[in-house]
Amino acid sequence: MRITQYTDYALRVLIYLGLQPDRLATIGEIAERYAISRSHLMKVVNQLVQEGFVEGVRGKGGGIRLALPAGEIRVGDVVRKIEPDLILVECFGPGNHCVITPACDLKRALYEALQAFLKVLDSYTLADFLGKQRGPLLSLLQLEDGPAAS
Repeated sequence: MRITQYTDYALRVLIYLGLQPDRLATIGEIAERYAISRSHLMKVVNQLVQEGFVEGVRGKGGGIRLALPAGEIRVGDVVRKIEPDLILVECFGPGNHCVITPACDLKRALYEALQAFLKVLDSYTLADFLGKQRGPLLSLLQLEDGPAAS
C-alpha cells in the first residue's frame, strides 16, 4: 500500500497547523518550511478546506488553521477523503478487465489488507503526532513553541 504525494502533503499540512493551533499560517510559509511547490500545496489545502479539516480565513492577516481539534482528526479519515482512490489492483475498480476475477481469491486478501491498513490509521488522530516529537518538529520547521494542540 502506498499513499500519493498529495495525501502525504495533506498530512504534513495538518501536522504543521496542529503544532501551532492558536495562530493562522499561510500556504506560502508552509510550502517554504517543507520545501514544496506553493501551487501544488494550494490544491492540497483547498481540498482540506472542502473536506472540513482546515478552515481558511480571508483578508489581511488571514490564513489557514485546523477546523477541528487535532484529537478529532482521524488519520484514516484524512486518507480516505484525500487519497484519489484506494484501488490496489484493477479488480477493485471500474473497468476491470482481468480475466481471472471470477475465480481469484487474491482480491479478497488484498481487500482485507487494505481494511487492516485503514484500521491502523483510524486508531491514530493528528494529536498523536504532535506529542512526543513536538519539540523536534517545531525545531525542524523553525516554529516557535506555543500551546500544544488537543
